[in-house]
Amino acid sequence: MSNETRPAWHHIAADEILDKLGSHSDGLDEETARRRLEEHGPNKLDVKRRRTAIERFLEQFNNILIYILIAAAIVTALLAEWIDTAVIMAVVLINALVGFIQEGKAEKALEQISQMLTPTARVLRGGDTQEIKAEELVPGDVVLLNSGDKVPADLRLTEVRNLKIEESVLTGESQAVSKSVEPLEEDVVVNDQTNMAFSSTLVTYGQAKGVVTATAMNTEIGRISQMLTEEETIKTPLLRQIGQFGKWLSGYIVAFSIFLFMIAYFLRDYTLYDSLLAAISLAVAAIPEGLPAIITITLAIGVQELAKRNAIIRRLPAVETLGAITYICSDKTGTLTQNEMTVRTLLGPSGDYHVEGTGYEPKGDFHQDNKKVDPGDNRDICLLARTSLLCNEAGVQQNEDGEWVMRGDPTEGALVSMGLKAGIKTDDYKRLDVIPFESEHKFMATLDEHESGERYIHIKGAPERILEMCSGLYGDKDGRPFDPDQWKQRMEQTANRGERLIALAIKQAGRDQDTLEVSDIEEGVGLLGLAGMKDPPRKEATEAVRICRQAGIHVIMVTGDHVLTARAIADELGLETTQTMAGSELEDKSDEELRELVKTYRVFARTNPTHKLKLMKALQANGEVVAMTGDGVNDAPALKRADVGVAMGIKGTEVSKESSEVVLADDNFASIEKAIEQGRTIYDNIRKTILFILPTNGAEVLVVLTAILLGVMLPVIPVQILWINMVTAVTLALALAFEPTEADIMLRKPRDPNTPILSRYFVWRIVFVSVLISSFTLILHFRALDSGLGMPVSRTIAVNTLAAGQAFYLFNCRYMDRSVITVTGLLGSRYVLIAIAALVLLQLFLTYAPFMNAWFGTAPLLPAHWSAIVGAGLAVFLLVELEKLVVRAFFSR
Repeated sequence: MSNETRPAWHHIAADEILDKLGSHSDGLDEETARRRLEEHGPNKLDVKRRRTAIERFLEQFNNILIYILIAAAIVTALLAEWIDTAVIMAVVLINALVGFIQEGKAEKALEQISQMLTPTARVLRGGDTQEIKAEELVPGDVVLLNSGDKVPADLRLTEVRNLKIEESVLTGESQAVSKSVEPLEEDVVVNDQTNMAFSSTLVTYGQAKGVVTATAMNTEIGRISQMLTEEETIKTPLLRQIGQFGKWLSGYIVAFSIFLFMIAYFLRDYTLYDSLLAAISLAVAAIPEGLPAIITITLAIGVQELAKRNAIIRRLPAVETLGAITYICSDKTGTLTQNEMTVRTLLGPSGDYHVEGTGYEPKGDFHQDNKKVDPGDNRDICLLARTSLLCNEAGVQQNEDGEWVMRGDPTEGALVSMGLKAGIKTDDYKRLDVIPFESEHKFMATLDEHESGERYIHIKGAPERILEMCSGLYGDKDGRPFDPDQWKQRMEQTANRGERLIALAIKQAGRDQDTLEVSDIEEGVGLLGLAGMKDPPRKEATEAVRICRQAGIHVIMVTGDHVLTARAIADELGLETTQTMAGSELEDKSDEELRELVKTYRVFARTNPTHKLKLMKALQANGEVVAMTGDGVNDAPALKRADVGVAMGIKGTEVSKESSEVVLADDNFASIEKAIEQGRTIYDNIRKTILFILPTNGAEVLVVLTAILLGVMLPVIPVQILWINMVTAVTLALALAFEPTEADIMLRKPRDPNTPILSRYFVWRIVFVSVLISSFTLILHFRALDSGLGMPVSRTIAVNTLAAGQAFYLFNCRYMDRSVITVTGLLGSRYVLIAIAALVLLQLFLTYAPFMNAWFGTAPLLPAHWSAIVGAGLAVFLLVELEKLVVRAFFSR
């Protein structure tokens, strides 16, 4: 049966479900089970085929600029220019290898999901209990569940006993859900289907029996797996821009090379050999061979920096995309909050008390009306704290690292921590009996004996249920009226602050009572009060939200939690609005309506995987660059669809990690903000690199073009051009990858992802510097020829002038529009100084090593030649600084 047509099993009564599925209380007989297995297939998920290593390596050559280089290598081979051919092919192979390594591990998300299905299941077949392979389950099978079991398929529960199931892989909420068998309304969302058990969730407490309603791809987790298969990973803004730039540039290169060949051969009387060599020279000069490698290295350096900030990058392009983010869709629990329930409020007969402290550490003061209260002298607090400790199964203790950790249910852990904060000791009590919490009666009770011989029944549970049981306030000697409506009003005010309420009560038992029954507490119970608790926001997350808003980044909370809780946390975090919408309200919204909703709403509660994916698509349809955080299987489709998927490293499932680009080692929202800051820095450095590299190509193109138009021999040959392109890229351009973060980077608005990678100002700067460097190169080259120095020496002067121009221009590029003529600007980067020193050594090697002279057609130079070359580089530096000054003055007006 398909996901679209399957019945709402949660809406059907438990005693009818077996008939609907053609089963009975003793389970299916073997023949029926065999027949259904043939009909429905095995209970396992489909896995998409992964690309092989060879396929991934060959894909690295699927780039039009690489095609041009390969074509150039073929032509040089036909011309028997073997050194040129070898150098060109070496460049191609190095770039392919870098890309292959960059991709790293292929997608494993679907494999990880398939491994989440439990290997075996206990079923009733013909009245007998059997353990079978989980993949042999079929709809109609009756499954038995115990504490610690992983649910093997989607089940409609028919019998439960104290059953709690942890469903974080589906809902994202770590708190175990109490289960029941009563039918629910038809439109109840997955998060609230308390009579269902879903495949791959974990039974944390109790036992149950249920009938299989769906297997394999028809389960909730199967539906998510299908969504993950269908969702394509979105290309990052930089990759899109580089792709567009590559197509644009390649078209011009091919057209211009053909045009130049025609001019050289037909108008300038070049031989066919020289004409082809000139065309290849121009093509090689125009292609920024080192740019892909430098971008990759810049991103890789960013990866190392981000790792120091607890953000682990799984795919390199995501580093750059972080800097373009305009929206962050964040889970609440554990990311924006601490994922540690904390009692914040006590409602007692004598008023309300505020409890300080966060997490499970038993440290914090009590206040009433903004005045500190000694809990040991306050009857309300003492009684509430003692009952919290006695009627409890959880424990709180320090681990080896000194951190306070909780064992058991988070709600009970919060009550234990509060009791310890109050300094209450319970060593003088001994438990005699207990009634565990069950969804049928909605409370827990313990029978405890004091060392004096007095016995008490301590009770905690759902507020509405405890209020029904209470006939008054416990031990009230002042005769204060017990008004349930007044307590309900106080409860509503507390709940509106997003706090979850637990009521506490007590009854004195007889000295001879040894056992405890539900009937023992149907009357004579005295109310002590209520405890309001919540998972508090992380302090650093609140500051991170403020910085994001300052940087023009909108934060949306997308959570499986309740609306009131989500709104209260959003208010504490300082989101720009706490306007909230429940996931169920998104069901009938059109794409256009969703696109408008995401512009104004910042809190979406009770969401499921489909809702998250809808929100993601709506934001992207509005042209936004979106980061999505998540930790469960339910988040995987949205994580994969997002521009940057951010998974939690501590509580995240392997599926969520494999579906994302970034993994947070500390599960902290503040680390996302730091990652965005670093992403903006990296993008700045990539832009500086592009602004540096392209004038090299531009200058080389102008040198070749001028020579052809003048009908003279080329000042530089293809192999010399390739040398300059590669050595300047691996030395000078690489230095820009280490540029530090600029002070105002998180005061800027996010960049428009649709803005071309080459702005009009960038184009102007590239043309301006290309003309400067090429002009000085041609001047020194022709002057050397006129002096009778010969072509090898003249070409060597030209190659070194190109290198010198780039070396001095590197200083200009440290600041794109600000002046670099300061101590920090000139000497503030040791990487720049090391890079220039390395380039000097390489150029000396090219100029004076005999075998380099033979391979590259160079010749030794005299000191006077070097003086002219350095002077030309210094002139480039000063003229670019003058250009910056003029541009700043122009824009300031």
